[in-house]
Amino acid sequence: MECDNYLRPWSRRQLLARAAYGLGAAALHSLQASENRAFPNFTPRAKRVIFLFQAGGPSHLDLLDYKPTLKERYDQDIPPSVFGGQRVTGMVAHQDRFPIVPTMYGFRQHGESGRWLSDLLPYTSKIADDICVLNSVHTDAINHDPAITLIQTGSQLPGRPSMGSWIDYGLGSENQNLPAFVVLNSLPSNGMPDQGLLARLWGAGFLPSRYQGVQFRGAGDAVLHLSNPPGITAELRRAQLDGIAALNQRMEQRSGDPEIETRIAQYEMAFRMQTSVPDLVDTSKEPEQVRALYGDDVNKPGSFAANCLLARRLAERNVRFIQLYHRGWDHHGGLTEKLPAMARDVDQASAALVLDLKQRGMLKDTLVIWGGEFGRTPYAQGPVKPTSYGRDHHGRVFSLWMAGGGVKPGHTHGRSDEFGFNVAEGGVHVHDLQATILHLLGIDHQKLTYRFQGRQFRLTDVHGSVVREILT
Repeated sequence: MECDNYLRPWSRRQLLARAAYGLGAAALHSLQASENRAFPNFTPRAKRVIFLFQAGGPSHLDLLDYKPTLKERYDQDIPPSVFGGQRVTGMVAHQDRFPIVPTMYGFRQHGESGRWLSDLLPYTSKIADDICVLNSVHTDAINHDPAITLIQTGSQLPGRPSMGSWIDYGLGSENQNLPAFVVLNSLPSNGMPDQGLLARLWGAGFLPSRYQGVQFRGAGDAVLHLSNPPGITAELRRAQLDGIAALNQRMEQRSGDPEIETRIAQYEMAFRMQTSVPDLVDTSKEPEQVRALYGDDVNKPGSFAANCLLARRLAERNVRFIQLYHRGWDHHGGLTEKLPAMARDVDQASAALVLDLKQRGMLKDTLVIWGGEFGRTPYAQGPVKPTSYGRDHHGRVFSLWMAGGGVKPGHTHGRSDEFGFNVAEGGVHVHDLQATILHLLGIDHQKLTYRFQGRQFRLTDVHGSVVREILT
């Protein structure tokens, strides 16, 4: 029996209000005749991305960017010629001075590349010749939410599609039984996550909602409501979905609303995931030597180590974009107590992921990225002591590393000044980083666009250049 309210035609006003959706649907269908989009624009070096995002801002000066001359300047103020008229956050705006504090941790050279790495990263040092470190990244934002939003969506303002959504929209999926864009959230071992993470960071923004990331949980069902309730068999669920799909298809034919097509596709994806996800998240069959590679925390659901192993399994299944968040890096005070714990959480598992992909022959076409939304200041926040200090947000220059997927191994790009305060050479803006990621996937960042509110939008918005110096 037909539902009159469901099938009721629109008024003229409703039709005009929804006309944009109908036109958008027509354009979208022209791009989506199959899962093979108009992209890639050229031969890709990478097929997939794993972004190990360290939310809160890891201190580049204590981890990746060695500045030995800061020891000579302990407790001296940052020179005005270096500081310039730079903005500062509200956390330090009332400090009388900005005294330099060098890292209290040792740095050593590793590998044939002679890369300098902090002693807090003993496992990362073992992949020194596999990673490419960018020591000249910079951002426009000085606070967490706009900075995370910028690096994830290309804008400091909420509402834009996330990077994973853009990539899904541009390239589509290579696995019909799993989402193309999966999100994994990890809690630090000390239970202090600091900054929150909002679901809009993996949202589709103004793109059709089918492109939003799907968050997997670390405990219980990996995806909420994926299991059938008691008494509902797979056959009953299939019949139910067929009936719902028939109603949705009739409405989609009448309205042209792309969100109805999305709804149909997501119901079908959820049905297929009921089989694919349990097998995916069951890591018990992984060989013991593989589990040992990731460390003891691999046995703790929701840990960074467990999620890194899960990320490799997702990559094996050709999930296009895997976003792994780890929180707890916001060290305004007590950095010397908190930073070692954060490093222990991620060091072994990050290196294990690179090694695991490499030994499976997957690193060459999997791009792994490690970094946060900004770095930390070379000056102390609060009292300055040689072995006890905090650091404020710092977006003028910071570091991250990349591996695989067409990036030069053992390479270092760019340089900060002797204070680790400003870019000295080879600056990489967040939009440059995004343009480079898309380029490695075979996408021209200027051509991956979507029309919304009267203009064409893209991930890199109005600027951005590929960092060709880091490409193989």
